[in-house]
Amino acid sequence: MEDHLPAADGHRRTADDHLPAAEGHQETADAHLPDGERHRWAADGHRWTADEAARPEADRPGRADRTRRADRTRRPGEDRPRPEEDRPGGADRHPWAGGHPSSAPAAQPLADLAGPVESTPGLTAHACWYPTADPGGEHVAFICDRGGSPQLWTAPVDSPEARLLDAGPDHVTEVAWSPDGRWIAYTTAPGGSGHTRVLCVRPDGTGRRVIAGAEPGSSAYLGCWARDGSALAVTIAQPVGAAVEPPGERPPGWTERDGHATLLDAGPGPGLGPGPGLGPGSRSGPGSAPVLGRSLGPARVRDRLSAYLVDPDGVRAPALLAEEDEAATLRTCDLSHDGTLALLRRGPRGRREAVVVRVADRTPLCILPVADGDPWIGRFSDDARTVWLRSDHDREFAALLALRLDARGRRTDLRVVLDRDAHDLELLTFLDAERAALAWNVEGTSEVETVALPDPSPPAPAGNGTAPPAPSAVPHVPPRAVELPHEVVTRLAPAGPYGMLVAQSGSQRRPGVWHVPGTAPPARTPWSARDTDTVPPGPAPVRPVPLRPTGRDGLRLAGWYHRAPGRAPGEPAPCVVHLHGGPEEQERPVFEPLYHELTGRGLDVFAPDVRGSSGWGRTFRDADLGEGRFSAIEDVAECVAHIIGLGLADARRLAVMGHSYGGYLTLASLVWHPELFRTGVTVCGMSDFATFFAGTEPWLAESAAHKYGHPDRDLALLRALSPMSRVDALRVPLLAVHGEHDTNVPPRESEQIVRAARARGLEAELLLLRGEGHDFRRADSRRLFRRSAADWIQRHLTR
Repeated sequence: MEDHLPAADGHRRTADDHLPAAEGHQETADAHLPDGERHRWAADGHRWTADEAARPEADRPGRADRTRRADRTRRPGEDRPRPEEDRPGGADRHPWAGGHPSSAPAAQPLADLAGPVESTPGLTAHACWYPTADPGGEHVAFICDRGGSPQLWTAPVDSPEARLLDAGPDHVTEVAWSPDGRWIAYTTAPGGSGHTRVLCVRPDGTGRRVIAGAEPGSSAYLGCWARDGSALAVTIAQPVGAAVEPPGERPPGWTERDGHATLLDAGPGPGLGPGPGLGPGSRSGPGSAPVLGRSLGPARVRDRLSAYLVDPDGVRAPALLAEEDEAATLRTCDLSHDGTLALLRRGPRGRREAVVVRVADRTPLCILPVADGDPWIGRFSDDARTVWLRSDHDREFAALLALRLDARGRRTDLRVVLDRDAHDLELLTFLDAERAALAWNVEGTSEVETVALPDPSPPAPAGNGTAPPAPSAVPHVPPRAVELPHEVVTRLAPAGPYGMLVAQSGSQRRPGVWHVPGTAPPARTPWSARDTDTVPPGPAPVRPVPLRPTGRDGLRLAGWYHRAPGRAPGEPAPCVVHLHGGPEEQERPVFEPLYHELTGRGLDVFAPDVRGSSGWGRTFRDADLGEGRFSAIEDVAECVAHIIGLGLADARRLAVMGHSYGGYLTLASLVWHPELFRTGVTVCGMSDFATFFAGTEPWLAESAAHKYGHPDRDLALLRALSPMSRVDALRVPLLAVHGEHDTNVPPRESEQIVRAARARGLEAELLLLRGEGHDFRRADSRRLFRRSAADWIQRHLTR
């Protein structure tokens, strides 16, 4: 359910598309975790009965309103917010016209929390991900959970001596080393909530400071660095009040696609694609202007996203790049070499757009639809006359496109540089001005290649005055494949003049980082654990096999089947159907500790991609929109029929579970198909769309309206799709699991379904995890969740 927050939620997150699945559910070895240290059952309210769940919210342990929760994120030793006039730049720090001074960030110094240099522990299973290198490619900053939660570490690329840069308790979600090498920027999630903030620290661990997101109720996340490292782009989400939106007629396409757009000043110039202020499906072509800053949507204003350029030294005042009310996401992906143009990514899931903006007056110059998934969509060429983009504009699968601009930054041409039939371009990074690295999604696995970018500059005019031919967008040198040892790549990053860093995961290990020095073979970094050290002791991880079920309407589905070790061929097994979140995530063949726990207990796991999942084309991804959600629920039943028909699963011993949207789909499957399953586990899932839209973050509500339906215009549809509307059909025991600080899907969603199930005489329990949000990131929380879910399922499938 994430959108603009870069999450460590596991699977194929779209939180501005957080960490990929392989990165979010990582654990340390069980020996590292004391039993019962942080979570206990009924004695302290972690597993609530229906009566406890019914208590007023203010009286429940650990509950607080958004303002109090945000205020709690300031740790002991940190400075309190200084009065406006005492902050750097004072009340005059906003020189631009039309900005909102109240939302501009101001740096706040923090105590240094760096730890000592240490070698990689040999006995602790851990994962490393999200690498970023210094300008010379000699040192790497990365996220690692060897201490029990995702923290910021740094190490030489060729030495095991790693150092913890921030020993604080807040989970780190993304990292970026400045191009001048002076700062490392990173995003943290205080208290595990969705309210994140951006910090900077020196590579030696000194100078730690909050750059954005420190104000109560606000949230912030990273953008790009300026090319010279002098400034960092950040996006701040801040509530600005609410207005009631009257119900109205459904617009074409039945949902609000673009929200109430006040992002930028409207300006003349060519553009392309649906933009803020443009109706669904409308197009603008060469010679027409993208319409931004015009309020065509409803008068609902609840959250403002503002993109700024911030000086981490605090010397220069922040500069406003863009602003949008009631938006789903807004991220600064690149700045031109001379700083005159910015490349923004905006829009709800399924309707992302790249916007080229003139920095001086924030005028939009060009708009182009781009793909979902990784938020880093592209980059300007050094002369700012070409934008290299990962886009699925007018395509079924994302490809590498070259968008040509004139001297004023307006579109003149658009060409395909590289594409593949039936495979998405999933990751795109730039190793230098002339080379890019690409990762393709090949039915759930990754293939990586490097390519020399074609010369984007137009040839000189011919001597006879005739117009020169347009430059080719096709590379003159074929791409070079990079052979990697594991199935899935989660991040690519440049490392010095010729090198590259690759974060990988696979069926046999948790995430690690590999160094690719030029054309040499990839080498595991010394601070990334060996394959055998990344998984808990016991049975070897299962290698899943792909399956391709078919929906009732003939749509071909997909999934991975994990067979418990020791199971005889042809023997039907008790099986757990695990449904991923998103809905746009994709099931990947990576080591998942939950699956390892279940298969170790003799339970098979089938993890399908029902319609709405990524990786199988835009048509498949959009097939669950609106009333297509009913077909997605039917897909679950067809997947069950498929594995039973193959003789893999025992029809009498089936369970269903899932996280986020997968938790919703779990509940929907239980009430639409009560005869299929003997139990279910919903994890941070929605149970009623009305209460979900009322309680979720404003930016997430904007994006969710596109996927599920508008909370006013599509009220009848959302009511029909809500599991609470059919709760009388629930027949089996239910376990609900939730993080107490979840602001994406508030805990109320689990509380009300547990209360309703118990009122109908069913066994139902709620496990509330302290100090966690929508994604469980601490090792002790993940272990408690994993074991509790496995205990519950095993008890109900084997009795």
